[in-house]
Amino acid sequence: MSEPTKQIPTRRSFLQQTGGLVAASTLVGGSVPRVHAGEDNTIRIALVGCGGRGTGAAANALRVRSGPIKLVAMADVFEDRQAISHRSLATQFVKQVEVPEDQKFIGFDAYKRAMDCLGPGDVVIFATPPAFRWLHFTYAIEKGLNVFMEKPVTIDGPTSKRMFALAKKSQQRGMKVAVGLMCRHCKARQALAEKIHNGDLGDILSLRAYRMAGPTGSAAVPPRPQGTNELEWQIRHFHGFLWASGGAVSDFLIHNIDEGCWAKGDWPVQAIASGGRHYRGDNIDQNFDTYSIEYTFGDGTKLHVGGRTIPGCNNDFATYVHGTKGAAIFSSAGHVPAKSRIYKGQTFDKSDLAWAYPDPEPNPYQVEWDDLIDAIRADQPYHEVERGVKASLVTSMGRMAAHTGQLITYEQMLNCEHEFAPQLDSLSFDGPPPVVAENGKYPIPLPGLVADREYDV
Repeated sequence: MSEPTKQIPTRRSFLQQTGGLVAASTLVGGSVPRVHAGEDNTIRIALVGCGGRGTGAAANALRVRSGPIKLVAMADVFEDRQAISHRSLATQFVKQVEVPEDQKFIGFDAYKRAMDCLGPGDVVIFATPPAFRWLHFTYAIEKGLNVFMEKPVTIDGPTSKRMFALAKKSQQRGMKVAVGLMCRHCKARQALAEKIHNGDLGDILSLRAYRMAGPTGSAAVPPRPQGTNELEWQIRHFHGFLWASGGAVSDFLIHNIDEGCWAKGDWPVQAIASGGRHYRGDNIDQNFDTYSIEYTFGDGTKLHVGGRTIPGCNNDFATYVHGTKGAAIFSSAGHVPAKSRIYKGQTFDKSDLAWAYPDPEPNPYQVEWDDLIDAIRADQPYHEVERGVKASLVTSMGRMAAHTGQLITYEQMLNCEHEFAPQLDSLSFDGPPPVVAENGKYPIPLPGLVADREYDV
């Protein structure tokens, strides 16, 4: 691996130092598509993880208008998903998708081969199941590439410690790294956060966050069909397995939890929680159907978080802040638009409206990419990994509290030795997955019975 303290050259600085395109081509050899005259400022993208979120992230990257951007490589463990993703992107961005057949990589080592197609100043997108984040980031640091990684960035204590260390290495190398907590780039939420931190709500009394919906993503996993590879089934339904994603809490509730922490301007020190499995039918995943988490900050302020994936119930997808001078709706319509506003009282009555962010709101999914690419082109510091790890760890803290029935502190979560997928770097469809079914069923959390880890193996 390259020395972690060595600053990587950006495409801009490298070309300034060498004075030409030929030198850039020499540096990266034949591993990247040939750069044509007049395109020396093109940023190249490699997509690692070609599912819906990865395809969406690539589309946002290709929509940035600050300079030329092209998709040049793709990697996934499933050829069918990669084909669907490529077809979608190539149809939308005819002139920007230049992925030849020999730069479409399949397999558990495909991420390396895709990143080998990039050079200084380029960007790799990590949108695989979160379990693979630290592994892929390690290679990106070795290559000195800029990174966009989807949330969550960690799912347990050991991987959180690993990512904190990797974050420091990437900063030392001068990499620009974005984390897909796109709500942090929402202009409406930013304006409201500034008002809250400036005292417009007075002292914060409490915060509430909810993601109450029906079945979401692949959180509910049906029985594996006979003859289907077990690891493949788990990865295709990664929201249902704690080793792959951290489950429904980590992958879905993290946005609202992060919003609450942002509004408070702090990270909680402990969590207590409850949850349960209700209408499971023949589903075999490891998730609860309901989660209720109470976070406590250092000054005693509470953040209450509710999650539910049961159809036919009242839905709510919002974050609220209550203070001594009034209350605020931090977000009220999912991720977009936020419809952020402040009220004089605590009841959110229209007659008490004191401030509202004006329509229209820029789409934060796009803004986060605009911000990243702007930082790359201007060679400005840009690093969201440490904050992303903290948001992921705090989310895991609430999840573990629910799954064990114990009070879990930030330090306990960070130092919990249960790593969900310790042999991640040697996974193969020919070998066993990190968790194996017995009689078609997987180990589930048993609050009060298994108290030191989230499931027994």
